[in-house]
Amino acid sequence: MAAGDGSQLPATIAASRSVEKALEEAASSGALNLSSRKLKEFPRTAKNYDLSDITHADLSKNRLCELPEELCQFISLETLSLYHNCVRSVSPSICQLQALTYLNVSRNQLSSLPVSVCQLPLLRVLIVSNNKLPVLPASIHTLTHLRQLDVSCNELQSLPVEIGQLESLRDLNLRRNQLTTLPEELSELPLVRLDVSCNRISRVPVCYRHLRHLQTINLDNNPLQSPPAQICSKGKFHIFKFLNIEACKNTQEELERALRPTGFNSCLSDQELYSGRQYGGLDSGFNSVDSGSKRWSGNESADDFSELSMRMAELSRDRRNLREEGEKDPLPDRVVNGEVEQVDFIDSSVTEEEEEECRPEPPCLPVTAPPQDKKESAVPSHSPESSLNVRFSVGGEAGDSRTNPSRPAPPWRSGGVPGPC
Repeated sequence: MAAGDGSQLPATIAASRSVEKALEEAASSGALNLSSRKLKEFPRTAKNYDLSDITHADLSKNRLCELPEELCQFISLETLSLYHNCVRSVSPSICQLQALTYLNVSRNQLSSLPVSVCQLPLLRVLIVSNNKLPVLPASIHTLTHLRQLDVSCNELQSLPVEIGQLESLRDLNLRRNQLTTLPEELSELPLVRLDVSCNRISRVPVCYRHLRHLQTINLDNNPLQSPPAQICSKGKFHIFKFLNIEACKNTQEELERALRPTGFNSCLSDQELYSGRQYGGLDSGFNSVDSGSKRWSGNESADDFSELSMRMAELSRDRRNLREEGEKDPLPDRVVNGEVEQVDFIDSSVTEEEEEECRPEPPCLPVTAPPQDKKESAVPSHSPESSLNVRFSVGGEAGDSRTNPSRPAPPWRSGGVPGPC
């Protein structure tokens, strides 16, 4: 029966003996190994041993639900592993481990990373993979000595921009999260290894080409569009080549945009641009020197236009000849039947300069008026009828001396020599 009792020793007694042995070894070596002991809490018998000088503690693969408070009393602790437990929260007392450089709390049930973890000044490795973290604390930038950060297999949807202040970070593992974008601040880090596989990233920022120390980059299983997936599958060299080309394109576009004029700026005002010009352009049908009572109908024949042009040219030529002779004999007013003859014309082929030349000036008054005819007395020079004009009708109206014999022809058509105007 005794043999049977010895063979049926409970497993807990055997486990307790192994725990006691581990504690005894830790007191002498400085390393506590309680891995795979099915522990639900820290051993109560640990207070029987002097563990104040231990530097390493391994409590992985147990059933711990929280970080034991007893561990926070070991101020000389440098490495702590709680891998593969049921830890749901980390005690704020962890900040007492000021000498801690390695912390592994992966494969647990953490829903948040406490700020107290970011208060470990000498922490160099932080592994919190396979948890339920939705975000990382913004105070993570206080871990100035952090070289490795593993937050893979969580529920991260974004990264804080403060992560770009981790000046010592060399290894960043973001695998299997829900990230859609990568912060550009990562380009300022001296990363050697970057893993962003199994996310929802569609674009790698062009500024990532500044990661000069990067040796390994993993972009697998992402809906990448820039760079395309076929380029990313070729490796780091082709990825960086694509990013450099895109950077050159962006720089050229920015330069062209800076040199491109903002709009058309005319030196003319709107009134000058849209007002009618004095010379050139289309004729509206009214002559600028006409009284406005006649409109060009467009039904006149080409012969009438050519004849009128010849008359105007002849008048202009006579006018120039008279100017050369000088003002010798003043030209008296020509009054026909008590009326001053008038010249009205409409010709789109004659410019306004020629019209100005052909327009007669007011005649000089004679010294004495003819006594025999009072009707032919001189008209005052200030009267509007004092300008000597001869009416020429385009369509052969009653102003032409050839078609209307009741009116005599001007003196220069009948052979007389007029005086200068």
